[in-house]
Amino acid sequence: MNRRLVVSYIVLVAVAIAAFTVPVAFVLVDQLRGDIEVSVRREADTAALLLAGDDAPSRQALARLAEAYDRETPGRLDALLAGGVAASPMPLPPVAGDEAFRRALAGEATSEWGTAEALGTDGLVLTRPARNDAGQVVGAIRVSYPSGPLNERQVQIWGFRAVLAVAVLIVAAFLGVLLARRLTRPFRELNRMANRLRDGDLTARAEETGPSETRTLAATLNKATETIDTLVRSQRAFIADASHQLRTPLTALRLSLDNIADGADDPVVREDVELATAEVVRMSRLVNGLLALAKAEAAVAASEPVRLRDVVAERFDAWRGVAADRGVELRAEHADPGVFALATAGHLEQVLDNVLSNAIEVSPDGGKVTVATHARRDRAVLTVTDEGPGMSEKDRSRAFDRFWRGQGVTGPTGSGLGLAIARQLVTDDGGTVVLDAAAGGGLVVRVELPLGHG
Repeated sequence: MNRRLVVSYIVLVAVAIAAFTVPVAFVLVDQLRGDIEVSVRREADTAALLLAGDDAPSRQALARLAEAYDRETPGRLDALLAGGVAASPMPLPPVAGDEAFRRALAGEATSEWGTAEALGTDGLVLTRPARNDAGQVVGAIRVSYPSGPLNERQVQIWGFRAVLAVAVLIVAAFLGVLLARRLTRPFRELNRMANRLRDGDLTARAEETGPSETRTLAATLNKATETIDTLVRSQRAFIADASHQLRTPLTALRLSLDNIADGADDPVVREDVELATAEVVRMSRLVNGLLALAKAEAAVAASEPVRLRDVVAERFDAWRGVAADRGVELRAEHADPGVFALATAGHLEQVLDNVLSNAIEVSPDGGKVTVATHARRDRAVLTVTDEGPGMSEKDRSRAFDRFWRGQGVTGPTGSGLGLAIARQLVTDDGGTVVLDAAAGGGLVVRVELPLGHG
């Protein structure tokens, strides 16, 4: 918008300059041309009067006038008597037989811009017939004035206006930038607010400044954001409270089922109790997952540099026992051990826990789970590769949906919230998480976060 406003302002100023400057320049050029014609005509009329006086003093005065005109101006004054005779003491003019002299000797006064043959260049050729007291044409005066000085003056006129126009356009561009930035400042404030909302910060508010329209828009957006914030907080609070309150009765229910199983001798009853206990355990996992998701969707703290190698080593220590029980090997590959990622404290650990839990559970006996880290441009990349059954493209597109559980992906006891929680945490830190098929079978979970510096 700034660029469009500045361009529009410059175009408007350019049109105004063209509308006022160009006509004035043409008027000045025409006026300059007219002034030259008036000056030349005056000299020609004076010379014609002197040439009409048939006496020596008049001819001497005419000769001095022609000499002075030739000396003080770039033009030339010539005189010719009827019959093509030189007006002594003046010499015979060059090109005495041209059309201008012939017409003047015929009694016709001429004034034309074209080729001045007496000067050998383009210019004004003006002639006047010289008449005696009886009205008879006794000679002719021809004044030739070159167009060079007029052309130079035209270049000066147009050049000065061009330089002035460029200077005005530069000033207009500078003022246009200032004006455009001032006009669009409220929109930049709204854009900053929108970016914060996009990143999940529902506390973002826009400053209500600028024209009445933008103030009204900012106030409306602020009110809408407050409403959304209230609704989201209420939803998160409800999920957290409900999940927390469900943990106690589920724990009590599991204890009751364990007591019933201990006192039951009928195998059928024991089998039913064990099935019920398994469902209670799964429900407990689901409740814990909802609590973790509610915490993940809470307000995001400030990110800080986290060394990927240290996080991977720490989580391997926590999961090595579980992996050993399943006969799964945990392997780390660090292309650059010094890679740091920008993440909220605890987020990357929780992401790795969710992803490693799934990877270990679906890996076959003797399989490997490989965690690799490297840097790519301005991103820190962490990948977790397992040797499990993998996922189809359709399943990978749904894997981040809440409560979705794919065949052989999350295991029989999964809640379907692990990947949803992982994506929420990574997104809150400005990163991305995607699923790809592994080259040798299995699944690759690729996490990309902003690159940090230790």
